[in-house]
Amino acid sequence: MQAFTAARTAESADELWLCEHPPVYTLGQAGKPEHLLADIGVPLVKIDRGGQITYHGPGQVLAYLLIDLPRRGLKVRELVSRIEQAVIDLLAEHGVRAERRDGAPGVYVGPAKVAALGLRIKNGRSYHGLSLNVDMDLSPFSAINPCGYAGLAVTQTKDLGIALTPPQAADALARHLGAQLEAQLERME
Repeated sequence: MQAFTAARTAESADELWLCEHPPVYTLGQAGKPEHLLADIGVPLVKIDRGGQITYHGPGQVLAYLLIDLPRRGLKVRELVSRIEQAVIDLLAEHGVRAERRDGAPGVYVGPAKVAALGLRIKNGRSYHGLSLNVDMDLSPFSAINPCGYAGLAVTQTKDLGIALTPPQAADALARHLGAQLEAQLERME
């Protein structure tokens, strides 16, 4: 994704990469190692996105948004808001009320975070993106302070009564991201 972002031109199409990852903790640029509370055998990788520490694993949909912000007339905060709104709309489609929080990017249902967001903007182009917890083992989150917040509860769409598989959630997320960004995104899986 860094290579794609570095090599893209003004004519390069924006892309949306959707995937699942094997178990891994990622530590963003603002990340503090002390937010890893216990070594449970899950690899820790330092990466160049914003934010603190989070967990990725099977059953979670990751969406990497490779967007040319100036071409779309977007500022970073507006992009973040639109990404969050795509998740909020996806959940609302299934009768679940979700919200964003000032100063704590992501999407929350009650006190629990269902989607985490971490971007990197270089030369006006975004990479990295968001993770949506769908149907996964949430226990690795207990070994970290998710997103740098001690005791932050996490949830997943399955526990919210939404019966979507990760591929179905990826399809719905792609549709809602496209609507929010008013774009036909080149989808890569």
